[in-house]
Amino acid sequence: MTSDVAHRPVEQQTRGAVLEVSGLVRRFGDLTAVDGVSFHIAPGETYGLLGPNGAGKTTTISMAAGLLRADAGTVQVAGKRMGPREVAPKRHLGLVPQDLAIYPELSARENLQFFGRLHGLGGAELKSRTAEVLDLIGLTDRAKDQTKTFSGGMKRRLNIGIGLLHRPELLILDEPTVGVDPQSRNAILESVEALSTEGMAVLYTTHYMEEAERLCDRIGIIDAGTIQAEGTRAELIRIIGELDEIRLVGTGDLEAAAAALRELAAVERVAVDGRDLLLHLREAPTAVAGVVTTAGRAGMELSDVEITRPDLESVFLHLTGKALRD
Repeated sequence: MTSDVAHRPVEQQTRGAVLEVSGLVRRFGDLTAVDGVSFHIAPGETYGLLGPNGAGKTTTISMAAGLLRADAGTVQVAGKRMGPREVAPKRHLGLVPQDLAIYPELSARENLQFFGRLHGLGGAELKSRTAEVLDLIGLTDRAKDQTKTFSGGMKRRLNIGIGLLHRPELLILDEPTVGVDPQSRNAILESVEALSTEGMAVLYTTHYMEEAERLCDRIGIIDAGTIQAEGTRAELIRIIGELDEIRLVGTGDLEAAAAALRELAAVERVAVDGRDLLLHLREAPTAVAGVVTTAGRAGMELSDVEITRPDLESVFLHLTGKALRD
């Protein structure tokens, strides 16, 4: 991997980071599950680890959270060295594991108050914070109900709320939407989206491309225990050099329209494809208005416009030779 995106100087990467991961390695017998993983997360930033099951995501965050010893490399949270025996840095993070960590016989409010006390909260502060979190995760109307009556999605939202109670500087979420219905999944994503506005750093692991694209400011594509590339969505797309595509469907003088469209600065290629025009260009959503106007003026009567953009699935396939779902 030779992209500048993946090889920025360390001093630029780590300045002001809430989480700094450097050269992490973890082996299980002959298997190297994590092999030299490095990344950082700034305050108010959501960083996604995107990769298939078995890529090393959970092992990486287990080391980042101080649950698992690293064979090599370091983790710092809020400037403090993290490890299984370290206590101080763990006060700065909230962990939302894949497995539910709630008591089914307790209500949502009772679960939050129990875990809040473990974090040293009490009195009016705990009561106020419990109400705030219930509102954030959309469970205020079910606050008094035993959690054994909750759907899987509601339990996962409560799981997130428990991780948020003590206002951590860093929230780690390990595939929080696995196995939930679409409505609950969207509620979870909305809750996560609200966190960065509070200045919280978020580490989010997923194998769902659309979640990474929706939530994450920067994304690390991980496969076989290695970060293959990282950056914003736009930076990752540029790695593979693919262009957006606009298909114009209509009638009239297609050749004249094609000639006029080739003169637009944003357009790199135009082809007549049967009764359609196929354009390749960058930033299609920005350019589409000018494309439609130009085609119309050149004599093409449009009946439909389709925009196709390269996505993270394309990047993953390019970098690893396999689809994300493999």
